[in-house]
Amino acid sequence: MSAKNRDNHNRWRNKTVAFRVSPEEDKQIETAVRLSGLTKQDYITRHLLCRDVVVQGNPRVYKALRNELAAVLDELKRIEAGKTIDDELLDIIELITEILYGLKEETQ
Repeated sequence: MSAKNRDNHNRWRNKTVAFRVSPEEDKQIETAVRLSGLTKQDYITRHLLCRDVVVQGNPRVYKALRNELAAVLDELKRIEAGKTIDDELLDIIELITEILYGLKEETQ
């Protein structure tokens, strides 16, 4: 067994948990994972067990934030043209805001 199959408490991680999501839910999960800088496994495990998901600033996280902010800007331009805003966009904006405030507190 390799070391990556053990968690922080030196327990074997040998159980598989699988579930189905819609394409829209998958997109939201993938976005949150990219912005967290964690692996999908670590992100989902922490979230499901009601543990804090702490974002560590690194180049990959900053790149994901930049890309997501660009996508948000495109959506806001679309809304300005008379379209309606959807809940998924609001969720992404809220997530980005939380991450940026957390990174700001970390640097102070």
